[in-house]
Amino acid sequence: METLIRSFLLDQGWVREDPAVSFLASGEYNQNFLVRCGSERLVFRINRGSQLGLADQIGYEFRALHCVAPSGVTPRPLRVHPGPAPFGGGVMLMEWLPGGPLAYERDLDAAARVFARIHALPPCPGLLTQEDPVAAVAAESLALVKRYPDHRLTRERSILLGYHERIVRLGEESRTLFAGDRPCVVNTEVNSGNFLVGPHGAFLVDWEKAVVSSRHQDLGHFLAPTTTLWRTETVIGPDRRRAFLAAYHDALDAAPPLEALDRLCAVMEKAVILRGLSWCFMASHEYAHGMKPLTDSLTREKIGLYMRDMQRIIDMRS
Repeated sequence: METLIRSFLLDQGWVREDPAVSFLASGEYNQNFLVRCGSERLVFRINRGSQLGLADQIGYEFRALHCVAPSGVTPRPLRVHPGPAPFGGGVMLMEWLPGGPLAYERDLDAAARVFARIHALPPCPGLLTQEDPVAAVAAESLALVKRYPDHRLTRERSILLGYHERIVRLGEESRTLFAGDRPCVVNTEVNSGNFLVGPHGAFLVDWEKAVVSSRHQDLGHFLAPTTTLWRTETVIGPDRRRAFLAAYHDALDAAPPLEALDRLCAVMEKAVILRGLSWCFMASHEYAHGMKPLTDSLTREKIGLYMRDMQRIIDMRS
């Protein structure tokens, strides 16, 4: 693969000198390679699927990165090739950023400042829009739960369907509150591994699932236990949750009232838990039947844990 990437970069004129290419990281739907050209470092990203159901997933992510680039805390997109050949999926070249995964015990204030800079930007055309964020997350979750009617985890399906009904009612009760919220571009997948934190600052990467929605989608996702437990053993308690929201509030030029942030975040946390558990429910079937193009042993382990502890995780924010 590295040899193919090197040849592609040279043939397309994306780099000016012979690059060194090495594997960097992979997720459920993308593979990333580090490209070194002298002192310059870049990231070559290969798309392997779309959570949004898009034919041109890599082109969509490229547009999203252009939209949030003025924040200064996201990778600058450089080149895109949407066609599937020669890698089996579209590809993108983007800026490499320094840093390591976010640590919840150390980096909450840094994450708050990253969110504030991104959410301050106006939304861009060409991105999917969620008019009603809770209803959108609930609908997406229900589709995940129902994707495989022959799923063997019938007890877990029943729990998720009951929780879905609760979230739909909660969304109806809070719809007018969200309607008054200024829309912005949100990442929607803000786990600790999608942050890069280091001496040069903090950044948010992986924009494949960005939409125009409520800021509370990102804030609620960041705080939800389905997010914090994914790569760590952390659950953000009430005091640290409040401190994070206060830091975010202080970093905004035109901030909504802190109490409103707190209230709408609490709603979105519950909705995000539904989405996270529903995705794990869907993915457990795909892992069990060898249906996933990219697999990861740690992801498989966490999916199993979330299925076993489903009710306990729901109750953490009830």
